[in-house]
This record gives sequence, structure tokens and C-alpha cells, in this order.
Amino acid sequence: MSATTVRQKPLMTMPQILLMNLGFFGIQYSFGMQQTAINPIYQFLGADPEEMPLLNLAGPITGLLIQPMIGAISDKTWVPKWGRRRPFLLAGAIGCSVCLFLFPFASAVWMAVLLLWLLDVSNNTAMEPYRAFISDRLPPSQLAKGFLAQSFFAGLGITLANVSLFVFQQVVPGIFGSLPSWVMASFMLGTVASIATVLVSILSTKELEPTPEELAELRAHKTSFVGTVKEIWEAIVEMPVQLRKLALVYLFQWYAMNCYWQYVSLSVGESIFGATHALKEADPDRYKTLFEQATAWTGLVNGAYNVVTFCVAFALVALAKRHGAKLVHTVCLLLAAVGLAFFPHIADRYLLFVPIIGLGIAWASIMGVPYIMAVRMVPSNRYGVYMGILNMMIVLPQLLETVTFGWVYENLLGKDPTNAITFTGVLMGLAAIAMTWINEPPTIRDMDDVSAPPKVAGEFKEGK
Repeated sequence: MSATTVRQKPLMTMPQILLMNLGFFGIQYSFGMQQTAINPIYQFLGADPEEMPLLNLAGPITGLLIQPMIGAISDKTWVPKWGRRRPFLLAGAIGCSVCLFLFPFASAVWMAVLLLWLLDVSNNTAMEPYRAFISDRLPPSQLAKGFLAQSFFAGLGITLANVSLFVFQQVVPGIFGSLPSWVMASFMLGTVASIATVLVSILSTKELEPTPEELAELRAHKTSFVGTVKEIWEAIVEMPVQLRKLALVYLFQWYAMNCYWQYVSLSVGESIFGATHALKEADPDRYKTLFEQATAWTGLVNGAYNVVTFCVAFALVALAKRHGAKLVHTVCLLLAAVGLAFFPHIADRYLLFVPIIGLGIAWASIMGVPYIMAVRMVPSNRYGVYMGILNMMIVLPQLLETVTFGWVYENLLGKDPTNAITFTGVLMGLAAIAMTWINEPPTIRDMDDVSAPPKVAGEFKEGK
């Protein structure tokens, strides 16, 4: 057996952890605009509801291709003065800012689709290295704080994105090109937030320098496309059994989230504002007015669930430590299932804020808790590639949803957005059931092995 290199990573203070994760706020603002504003933009530009899944192909495709590649490449990267992950964070943030700036100038569906593809490439370039950044920098005892700090800022960023749509609708009237001016204002705010917050994080937090042995290995390694693909494939083949089981949970929860983001505005428009398909055919102008109101209110509702997310994120740290990450995530998914089952059947706009609490709690868990388990399952010197593979578990269900749900929506759900949201509740319930199949790996101490895999397959109960 080869010699083991042991490194004690220094503990970080809570302000340092928060500064390190601040950039996640800007990245998630961009993601929040995708959640709430992109599909209404498609509607404003003349797209049909049945086209929504295919028009959102950018997210799953770019996530599938970009994140694992960036993860594997960043594992083998070291740039003096900048580090391993920070160059990718900066490049992604710059791309996000440029795309957000250009979005309000879109005058046709194809232009919005092109910008969404470029925005997703940029988001994915920054997203995976940020996960690995946390894993690289923090000792095991602080990983829960690190990942759930990301949940906190994810909730805050998405909240600002969603609430901005509602606020700007009230104070920024008129039309900018082919879109309402309030949409333009929200995107301009995101332009600044994306780059500014990431700059604070990368300038305030230095990465741990590799040892001379690690640096020599990095310099000897020549990154190539074929070599990177081979490394990703080898990591997939060697993936621990419990991580494979987590993929089933991700299948249900991320298929559900994609459905929710695509159809929630249509559901709110129909159940609360009366913006039905029949009205669209009979009185397009009236429908457009009501749908604008529904979009703004949906932004407020989505903002509410993200307020819940950043309010409960750090509470989940304590709960995960006391009761285990597995139990916490299972309960959170069940709360989302119940909330989403009731959500589309409510006729009072203000009562929508009650069931959405369940989704907010689940979103806090989705963005942080599974990573607490995942980093215990994989070698610490392969965090980048495995964080990329974990993202593949996210985007493959999203890709499946984009190519299948149009048919499901039309043929099984009666082209009814109310049924679409109810369906998401069922899927969240299935995710909770699948979560019970996983055996949570043991907690590890603040002395981690950077050259050898941790005890994973066969060294804790696999429950095959």
C-alpha cells in the first residue's frame, strides 16, 4: 500500500465561511431569474406552454456536459495566486453577468433560448467548482456549515431575484423592447450581483496550497479532452453504491423541481387570476395582463419559499448532526410533497404562502444536506470530478423531464398546469421513499486523507 498523506485543514470562523460562500448569492440570483422569469419571457415572446420543456433544454444539457468536465479539469489545475477553483468561479461569474445584461434585449424566442444556453454554460462553470471549493477548504467538522451556508445564500439570492420581479413591476412601468420594463430592471440588478459577490468571495478566501508532492503531480499531468472524459468514466464506474442510490432520490426530486419551475406561473395564473387557456384564445390582451400579474405574484411566492430556505438552512446543520442527514432530508422532502399537493388547488393568493413553506424547507435541504453525505463517500482528492458527477444526477432528471413532460402534460395531465404542480408533489413523495433506501456513511474526523479514498463501499453497511 502506498504511503498516506495526511493534512489537517485549518478551522474557519463563521464570518470567513459566510464570506467564502457569498458568491453563491450572485450565482443563485442568476438561477432564480431562470426559475421565475425565463419561462414568462418565452410566453411574452409568443411561445406555447407545451414548448416549455424543450425550450429549457439548455439547463440539463449544459449541466450534463460542462460540470463534470470543469470538475475533472479543476481537480488537476493550480494557478499561482488564484488557486484551483477560483479561476473557474470568476470566469463563470463574468459570463453570468454578461448574459443577464443582454436578456432584456431579446426580441424573439430564439434569442432568449440562445442567451439561456450561454447563461447556463456560465452558471455551470461556476457552480461545480464552488461545491468543490467548500470541500477543499473546510475540515470535515465544518462541511455541514459550509454546504448549508450555500443553501442560505442560495435562498437569499433566489429570494432577491423573485421579489425583485414583484417590486419592479410596481415601480418600473412601461415596455423595454419586447418585454416589460420591470423584467429589464430585475436582470440589470442580477448583472451587478453575479460578478460583485463572486469577487468578494474569491478575493477574501485563499485556497490551500498543494504540497510539493501534489504540485509535482499536477504539473506532470497534462489535461486533455480524452483524458478528462476517461477520468469521469472511471469515477462513474468506481462510484460507491450509496452514491448510486442517491441518484434515484435525485431522479424524483429534480424532475419535480423542473416541473414546478416551468409550470408554477401558469398554475398561479389559472387558479388565482383566471388566466386560462380559453381566455388566451378568446381575449389575448386580457390574458396577457392577467398573466403578467400572475408572473409577478409567482415571483413573490417563490421569494417566500426562498426566505424560508435561508431562515432554516443553519437549523438543518444542527438537525443533521443530531439526527443524521438521511432522516433530515427524508422529512424535508415529505413536507414539500404535502405542500405541493395542496398548492395548485388554493384559490386565495395569500393562502399560497402556507403550503410553499414545505417547498422552502425542502429546497434548503436539497441544496445542502445530500452533499454532507456525498463528501463522506468519495476520495478527497477527487472532490471536483465527483461533485460534477453529482450534478449529472441533477441534470439527467432535468433532461428527462424536458423531453418527456411535454407528452405527459398533453396526454396524461389534460394540459392542465394545476395537474402539473400536483404531479410534482407526488414525485417529491417518491423521492422521500427512495431516501429510506440509503445507508448514511459514518461521520469522519477533522483529519482527512488526501491521497487515499475514505472507507466507503463495504466499510459501512451497504444495505444492498
